[in-house]
Amino acid sequence: MNIKIRLTVMNFFQFAVWGAYLTSMGTFLAGAGLAEKIGWFYAAQGFVSLFMPAVIGIIADRWVPAQKLLGICHLLAAAAMSGAAYFGSLPQVNFAAVFGMYLLSVAFYMPTLALSNSVAYTVLRQNNFNTVSAFPPIRVFGTVGFICAMLVSNFTGFQNTYAQWYFSGVLGLFLGLYCFTLPNCPACAVGAKSLSEALGLKAFALFKEKKMAIFFIFSMLLGMSLQITNAYANPFINGFNSLAGFAGSWGANNANALISLSQMSETLCILLIPFFLKRFGIKKVMLISMFAWVLRFGFFGIGNPSTFSGIVFLVLSMIVYGVAFDFFNVSGSLYVDKETDPSIRSSAQGVFMLMTNGFGAMIGTMGAQWVINKLVNVHINAYTAEYGALSSGSVYPAEVSQAIRNGWSESWFIFAGFSLLVAVLFAWVFKYKHVPEA
Repeated sequence: MNIKIRLTVMNFFQFAVWGAYLTSMGTFLAGAGLAEKIGWFYAAQGFVSLFMPAVIGIIADRWVPAQKLLGICHLLAAAAMSGAAYFGSLPQVNFAAVFGMYLLSVAFYMPTLALSNSVAYTVLRQNNFNTVSAFPPIRVFGTVGFICAMLVSNFTGFQNTYAQWYFSGVLGLFLGLYCFTLPNCPACAVGAKSLSEALGLKAFALFKEKKMAIFFIFSMLLGMSLQITNAYANPFINGFNSLAGFAGSWGANNANALISLSQMSETLCILLIPFFLKRFGIKKVMLISMFAWVLRFGFFGIGNPSTFSGIVFLVLSMIVYGVAFDFFNVSGSLYVDKETDPSIRSSAQGVFMLMTNGFGAMIGTMGAQWVINKLVNVHINAYTAEYGALSSGSVYPAEVSQAIRNGWSESWFIFAGFSLLVAVLFAWVFKYKHVPEA
């Protein structure tokens, strides 16, 4: 089979595993009585990314072929995710049991985001392909996989139940086995000169380079935005079913299908990356991403799924997401691959993931949870304390509905303001001279 097709299949299932639950998990957790714990589940991805991607990258660089390690990680993640689904299916959902299994699953899944990139880059170079031009068309099918899994979860009803985790586990089992059929990506055979090199810690020396240190710091700041809409977009849109004057719309009942427009936008934006990187360079591409995040959050603050004008703003938010996510995530990965020595590339990708999906995602998600608890959940909790939990099919009184709606808008505008501040600082601090390619 053509090597590009084989890598395309890998990328399709790499992100289908994630798309099965990432954007809908918050709605299930809220329904299971864990609304105030949603941030913990998304922050868990950040927490394990503080060390697991770097550790797995070190192992791939030094001891175990990357494609085999990728398969092992997916098999372990799939088993633990199935365990989370089992505990989530019990009549009385135990937070500690569900969260523990989920934490174990993402501990093995999150490193695969960097490791799958490393495998793809290595195999492409082995076959004499230019990674900047050859990788994005392959990576775009990762987004297609994410979309397909989202839509399956939406139209099967998985998005509202623990079944989305079982679905993810089945996809992960297939991918784990498939990875063992990929071309060999051997570990570095060069002997280490020091203990730090043997452990792969040489990659962290990149922080000594001012340009790379600034890049990684802003990767963390921008990474704070990455998981916010994954965690809260579905509960936000689905929540309109409980608000007076908004309940019952198609958009509110099919949040995942509406959110899938974001990933559809990605499919186009990924293909634009080679042109933008060659023409404008990493600084301008990342600035475009940062301003796209401002619009992403701002449009959420204005929009709703029940009126024409509200839907227009939500759709615009979905469209700019492709630019916001890909112009940073994929371009940043390609930049790290280009700027680092071959002997530490897997480790360097791990460091990039540590800063974005580690520190960034953890701080951003927990910060967002605090904001939403203060501006949104405070009204829901006050109503519940006085009148009891809202029954299925009912809506909050007009005054409470308006307070919840205003709380969501204020939350999204706060996130937009943060993204704007990061963009301004990045434009001022990050110095990079780009020479356009002919």
